[in-house]
This record gives sequence, C-alpha cells and structure tokens, in this order.
Amino acid sequence: MAQSLSKIIVHTVFSTKDRRPFLHAAALREELNHYIGGILIKLDCQPIIVGGVEDHLHILCSLSRTCEPAHLVKEVKRGSSLWLKTKALELEDFTWQSGYGIFSIGFSQIESARTYIAGQEEHHKQVSFQDEFRKLLQRYEITFDERYVWD
Repeated sequence: MAQSLSKIIVHTVFSTKDRRPFLHAAALREELNHYIGGILIKLDCQPIIVGGVEDHLHILCSLSRTCEPAHLVKEVKRGSSLWLKTKALELEDFTWQSGYGIFSIGFSQIESARTYIAGQEEHHKQVSFQDEFRKLLQRYEITFDERYVWD
C-alpha cells in the first residue's frame, strides 16, 4: 500500500496535581476545552470532545498516525498549563498531575464516550475522580498500584 492510513480513537484522562479544584469556574473550563482542542488540531489529532470538572479532564480524540500517545499528553498538558497560568493570579501555580490514563476505544463506542464526557458534572455528583479512574483501569484490565496512581 502506497499510503499509510489510520483511525485510532483514544480516551485520555488526567487530573490536576493533588486533585486541586483549580477549574471550578465553568467559563474557564469551557475556554480551556477549546484551547486544548486547538492543541490537538496542531498535533493533527482531531478532537471529538474535551470536558471535565474542577479537578480533572477527559479528552476524546483521534490519534494521528504520526503522534505517539505520550507526546499527545505531554503537549496537551504543557500547552494548557502554560495557558492557564496566564488566566488568573490564583492559577499561577497550576499543575497537572504527572500521570495519566489513555485508553483506545472502538469506533462504535464514540457516541457513548462522548455522552459520558459531556455528562461529567452530573456524574461527579455521585462518583469521585479516584473511583472513576479505578473503574476505567479495571475495565481496561490495567494492573495498578494505588501507591503510584495519585499525585
């Protein structure tokens, strides 16, 4: 085949350092989501939805055939962190956690993942970020050690 083609959809999740509620303002989160969408486009990773709550973020996007998952997360965290620090004095010490989760999903799961991410505010009235993340790790059969998951 002369041309290389791919369609890999990933669901990425990471939190603020120590799950601090830096992103409590809905308007800031909306602006952040759009900003991250721009970072994804520059990486040639088509955003599907970006959303979250005051202490963590979910990204559903395609992964470019030339972009490694770790590079995608590094660039999103770096760029969005630098941008957030310019938005308000209380964000000057903003930091994302060092770790993340990134999971591949099937094409047929896009709509349910999109709905799940769009409903994060309602979802987290009942479920903590830690419980949500544990469930994702279990669903994808990822072995983890609680001592090293949270920072």
